[in-house]
Amino acid sequence: MIRLLMFGAVLALVTFWLHRRLVRAPGLGRPWSIIVDAVLVSLWALVIIGIGSGEVFDPGWARIPGFVGMVWLAAVFYLILGLLVVAVASLLARLLRSVRRRGPAPAAGPAVEPAGTSRRRVLQVATAVVAVGAIATAGYGVVEAARPRIVRVRVPLRRLPPEFVGLRVALVSDLHVGPTRGREFTARVVDLVNEQRPDLIVIAGDLIDGTVAKVAADLEPLAELVAPLGVFGVSGNHEFYADDGGRWLDVWDRLGVRTLRNERVSVNRDGASIDLIGIHDYSSPKPYEPDLDAALAGRDPSTFALLIAHEPRQALEASDLGVDLQLSGHTHGGQMWPIRYLVPVQQPSVQGLDRIGNTTLYTTRGAGAWGPPVRVGAPPEVTILTLDRPD
Repeated sequence: MIRLLMFGAVLALVTFWLHRRLVRAPGLGRPWSIIVDAVLVSLWALVIIGIGSGEVFDPGWARIPGFVGMVWLAAVFYLILGLLVVAVASLLARLLRSVRRRGPAPAAGPAVEPAGTSRRRVLQVATAVVAVGAIATAGYGVVEAARPRIVRVRVPLRRLPPEFVGLRVALVSDLHVGPTRGREFTARVVDLVNEQRPDLIVIAGDLIDGTVAKVAADLEPLAELVAPLGVFGVSGNHEFYADDGGRWLDVWDRLGVRTLRNERVSVNRDGASIDLIGIHDYSSPKPYEPDLDAALAGRDPSTFALLIAHEPRQALEASDLGVDLQLSGHTHGGQMWPIRYLVPVQQPSVQGLDRIGNTTLYTTRGAGAWGPPVRVGAPPEVTILTLDRPD
């Protein structure tokens, strides 16, 4: 509740700034100024419902209004970017006019429209263009986010046992069901995975946003996941935001997902085996801190090691400890352009296949979306990785 109140206060300030830029700056007259302000306040309330859905509010009633509010939040993001550009351009234009006024007075000529009226008209047009563009971009992002697709990737691995060549691994991550997505979305992802008939399914965390009491039912379709070598999963950071992450992992176990809590299991195929390791998220609180050393303790270092870890940056430690392949999520590929350009500040990889020291890393963009159910320039994916030896 405290987080919700703090966010509401910050968003109220943003809404006031939008009032200044959308109503006051372009000189919007009545009744349109009153209508726009009423819409801004109403959307502010819907965003609060969206943020609290799954944790404070029951998604049973909050999901639809919350969905609208969170789509508006995405539009606000693009509104802010666009209006800042307009504000900077307006400032530069004023500075240029100030410089020109210091020069010699222009010769008398035909009457022209007053400068103030002309500037106001340009500002009105620019503001309208930004508003339409922001809403259109958010609308496109809703359509994009609603269509997770299969991405197939071949992964060459030097130490892969010959018996595991051709192994097909389904990587599922970042569903974020609860606030704006429910059981139907989980079922759609499960169907996508099962249609591919993978040999092994791994879940890289962040399946939910909310509490066990309010959101657990939305994960029940996970019980339908099927793979000959099993279904395994690890926690992400969001499992710990609104509830105890251990309780969420217990829910997964009841649904047939074998959770790996700083643990290692052996996966066998045609008489050979590899080590499958799972650790908690990088930022997990006590007593759920990630402990890769403990998970690897006592293992034969000559055995191929496949690590499931929610965040790509966990590959930095994995490389030092002899992990061959790490599968991660977390980044969403940036989710909404241009956020992807900020991800490298925290993570060594944004999306796709990469190499971190001695470890091959694959980072999926994930199937869902956090916060706004919107993706722009980062389409959602369920990844099917085919393990292979180098050519």
